[in-house]
Amino acid sequence: MLKRLLIAAATLALAACETVSAPSDVPDRTPKDIVAFFDCLRERSLTIVSAHRGGDAPFENAMPTFERTVGGAPAPVALEIDVQRTKDGVLVLMHDETLDRTTNGTGPVANVTAAQFAALRLEDETGKPTAVRPTTLRQALDWSKGRAILQLDVKRSAPMAEVVAAVRAAGAEQRVVLIVYTTEAALAAHRLAPEMMLSVPAASIPALEGLSSMRFDMTRVLAWTGTREPNSALNVEMAQRGIEVIFGTLGNGPTSWDNRFAREGDHGYAAFADTGIQMIASDRPLEAMRALDDANGPGAPALACLTARGTTP
Repeated sequence: MLKRLLIAAATLALAACETVSAPSDVPDRTPKDIVAFFDCLRERSLTIVSAHRGGDAPFENAMPTFERTVGGAPAPVALEIDVQRTKDGVLVLMHDETLDRTTNGTGPVANVTAAQFAALRLEDETGKPTAVRPTTLRQALDWSKGRAILQLDVKRSAPMAEVVAAVRAAGAEQRVVLIVYTTEAALAAHRLAPEMMLSVPAASIPALEGLSSMRFDMTRVLAWTGTREPNSALNVEMAQRGIEVIFGTLGNGPTSWDNRFAREGDHGYAAFADTGIQMIASDRPLEAMRALDDANGPGAPALACLTARGTTP
């Protein structure tokens, strides 16, 4: 009994310190209606950037990086972040299943408690622990209000039902996209959260037919079309079906588009956007955003899409 009371007290204390509010003087950069927002981008031939793991520096999946990414964004921005689950059921942000690469901890995330996770320190590029603590999902959800769209890459340790519940508890449904990797996972996530957007793999139109044939609300789909080469014909067909397209320039190898653009010029991001892409997922989000902003002209026209409203009640 005493142990259960101590765990409950620790959980309440953690929740109490997780609330992160947006400053009142910061303009709202999140959609009123996320479906209408992406429809607006498609209809106006506009493109936004998704920052892989929250951004390229100084730490992945961490608040300082989120702040840096959003602070450098002239237009609405998405942050792709990774969700794991601790031993005692708290949802946290960590790409790897283990703590070793990015923190001063060791072993699986699923083997530590929330209190142990909160006590960790993120490491810098040399492996030296810093003063920065890792982030919980609830912290990220609260922080994102008015600031950014979050794409949630839900790892195996984190049940999708618990992630959906956390999003709803934070009132974040209109600023979250759930990432899934199979048709079956898309159907399961859609049953759990029919009001939320899903990023679904779609290298071809037939890849989505399993969803459209099952009364799936296709207005909630963002089509992830890979990292190899933009496909203008596919993008046009997706647009004709009312589906928005995501393409990834990310990747660690020298032949990734991000690395090629770093060598050959960032105008490549705008050229890709012109093929009919509504979101570019990048490891160089600030450079990609600046390139798109230069191509779109002054005023960040995607901002106008934030207030778009859909026709459904």
